[in-house]
Amino acid sequence: MARPAAAGSASEAAGVKSARRAIDLVEAFAAHPSWLSLSDLHAKTGFPRSSLHGLLRTLLDAGWLESDSSNTRYRLGARALICGTAYLDRDPAIRFATEALEELREQTGFTTHYARLVGSQVVYLETRESQRSTYLTSKIGRTLPAHATALGKALLAELTREEVAALLPKPLPTLTENTLVSLEQLDEACATARERGYAAEVEEGTPGIRCVAAVVPYRIPGTDAISCSMPIDQTTDAKARKTGELLTKVTAELAQRLRREGIR
Repeated sequence: MARPAAAGSASEAAGVKSARRAIDLVEAFAAHPSWLSLSDLHAKTGFPRSSLHGLLRTLLDAGWLESDSSNTRYRLGARALICGTAYLDRDPAIRFATEALEELREQTGFTTHYARLVGSQVVYLETRESQRSTYLTSKIGRTLPAHATALGKALLAELTREEVAALLPKPLPTLTENTLVSLEQLDEACATARERGYAAEVEEGTPGIRCVAAVVPYRIPGTDAISCSMPIDQTTDAKARKTGELLTKVTAELAQRLRREGIR
């Protein structure tokens, strides 16, 4: 009587393994800006070529991938965008956050972002671009390492030093020559953010850009934050400080509104 159960367990385990591999493949495509071939994917994932053939065909048929004219290279398909948009459509905080971003952009003239901490990354959920922006800024759905952004540092400041150390990868990846690469530096930056109410960085995530960011305190610990991105040639320390202080006011007001709406 044990054999059917064992066979069933083996089949279930194989299904879970295939599902996990399919997710890993989608994430591999999301992290890569161009087409990927089967050989590229084999090198990136280590999955057997025979398994990759089947997974690629399944994802292609389901619309999660699309192929080039030669049917030898692949990239994410429209289904990925549809599901990503559905995540935003179903988040009740986004509508209110968008209004706050627009208000902040009007008051400062800078590009504003709304982002959420997911693991060790910040995910950009909404952006309002400055009309005079000449820089490539964050797009919706883009992720950046939390330790390299003002948004991330504002959110990491919500956690204990031990929680931050357990959350972040080792070693910390470097995006620019200014990126903080030690937990000691990051701990100091988080302490400063807690003391003044907002986090700041100068060219730590993107050359030519400085940012300030503050948590939207409608959850404990905070998961979401708003930032202003400022070209370094268009701002000063005093202007950045004034923008950070404005951010703490705007995020506090947004949090009150979200709580009144019953959004947690």
